Amino acid sequence: MKVDKYDMPDDLLYQKNHCWARKEGDLIVVGFDDFGQQLAGTVKRIQTLEEEDEVSQDKPFGTLSTGKWTGKLYAPVTGEITEVNEELEDEPSLINTDPYGEGWIIKIEPSDADELDNLIKGGDQAFADWMKQEIGAHEQ
Repeated sequence: MKVDKYDMPDDLLYQKNHCWARKEGDLIVVGFDDFGQQLAGTVKRIQTLEEEDEVSQDKPFGTLSTGKWTGKLYAPVTGEITEVNEELEDEPSLINTDPYGEGWIIKIEPSDADELDNLIKGGDQAFADWMKQEIGAHEQ
């Protein structure tokens, strides 16, 4: 789904802090959505917890810095980090150029997959309404 100038794929789940989640087998792949990355600017640095660290839904697992802005990244589900995207160490701007592909940030093995129900499903009217509200609040 395209909302204004933002590419927000329908097959993803979104968190109100603009992290996205995609189920791949038993894992949840996590990234930063197109709206968030465009608002933040060119990503210069990213720091995350490490593999085997535990994360909790809606709690920070890392930070993203653009030079003019630093913000927290929030876990969409509770569980254990199984993989960190090492490519982001050398090329953090992958979050800008390919937020839903090569720009993924971490993979989590969830301890409670039902927590995915707390996220916003891309592509439906409630999602579109939420995004329009976000756009209005941040682009004044």
